[in-house]
Amino acid sequence: MLPKRTVSHMLLSLSMLAAISIGLSRTVLAQEPLEAAPPANLAGEATIFQNVRIFDGTGTELSAPSSVLVRGGVIERISADPIAAEADATVIDGGGYTLMPGLIDAHWHATMVRSTPPQLLTSGVGYSNLLAGAEATATLMRGFTTVRDMGGPAFDLKRAIDEGLLPGPRIYPSGAVITVTSGHGDFRQLTDLPRTPGTLSRVEQIGGAMIADSPDEVRMRVREQLMQGASQIKLTAGGGVASPFSPLDASTFTEEELRAAVEAAENWGTYVATHAYTSVSVQRSIAAGVKVIEHAHLMDEDSARLMAEKGVWLSMQPFVDLAGAASLPPQNQARMRQVVAGTDTVYALVKKYKIKTAWGTDVLFSQALAERQGQDLVNMTRWFTPAEALAMATSTNAELLALSGERNPYPGKLGVVEEGALADLLLVDGNPLEDIDLVADPDENFVVIMKDGKVYKNTLGM
Repeated sequence: MLPKRTVSHMLLSLSMLAAISIGLSRTVLAQEPLEAAPPANLAGEATIFQNVRIFDGTGTELSAPSSVLVRGGVIERISADPIAAEADATVIDGGGYTLMPGLIDAHWHATMVRSTPPQLLTSGVGYSNLLAGAEATATLMRGFTTVRDMGGPAFDLKRAIDEGLLPGPRIYPSGAVITVTSGHGDFRQLTDLPRTPGTLSRVEQIGGAMIADSPDEVRMRVREQLMQGASQIKLTAGGGVASPFSPLDASTFTEEELRAAVEAAENWGTYVATHAYTSVSVQRSIAAGVKVIEHAHLMDEDSARLMAEKGVWLSMQPFVDLAGAASLPPQNQARMRQVVAGTDTVYALVKKYKIKTAWGTDVLFSQALAERQGQDLVNMTRWFTPAEALAMATSTNAELLALSGERNPYPGKLGVVEEGALADLLLVDGNPLEDIDLVADPDENFVVIMKDGKVYKNTLGM
């Protein structure tokens, strides 16, 4: 017979295990609805826009005066005639203003805009998240209702926005940027070398980047991002402007490593995008099955032709000056000059070979640059008409987002004003097809901002 003290300890241990089991069960049960819950969209509530002229996200002219009924986060009806007001419906008299889709930035870093690299690496995650939350609200107030986040710990920010804890854009998260030792995204110092196996650097601990130096490590890091909710995966296939050590001409991942990432992502029904400036990194990415190339400012004509033949997307940024490199060391500013010099060449190749091209800004570590987000879209008229530029930032970018397939966190049609589409809408004081400069001053010219059927700004006093 066991002593009473031993029996007592056994019973206590069993009760503790039961409590832990129950607690874990409750945690799992509590998490499942949160993961499955769609964004709050005020289901059943209605908003009617009367007397608006519509840019639908694809055309070259505005519609005749029209009315639009939004219900439950979806555009339910578009009519050439006034729509009768329903009980409890919010009616907005558009006064002939332009109703257009919310803007989409296809290359954004929601958690890396306002922090400098030292702040990001030394601050507590609480402060960093609050800073990112403030920037998310500012992003939405600039008319950007959706962003494709191309690297950073944005999962919790996305969840907070989706649950209505704070205003912000829809976020398509990549999770941590996956890079190699010395690659773009490896922000360690030389004093951190050699690396001790099994240890994580600060940037890895906070989810900004993960370092992977073999196909197996790449698979693991990709699967970790997918497990956390990544809608697509981002790898750095070559050097970058802001990198401490990797020059622009450096090629980082091997084709085998890139292929491991592609396989892991495709097993989850989504895709890999690679940061790649040079022809070598672009062509190696394509050979590995990568679906989207980010940047490509230094690629040659053969690479452009290959992209067009393979149907690979280009996610391009109109870098036209050194504003983004002002605070960087001289060697990094020299890299930025190379990139700026390549912008005209790449857009010429885009038009020549009709490459599927998305638009984004890639703002990093600068609140001032973020405030120019709309101006970066205006800059596209250096190569495209206002209608082409606006379509790129709405319906075309939405096509890119749809590559996430079953990992799409916001099923539904974005980037257009049509019946059945998600109700992310801007009411603009003026005609941006004639005066695209309007989008560079959202405070003055965006009189209504709606996301998911909810009005976040309305200066018409209705």
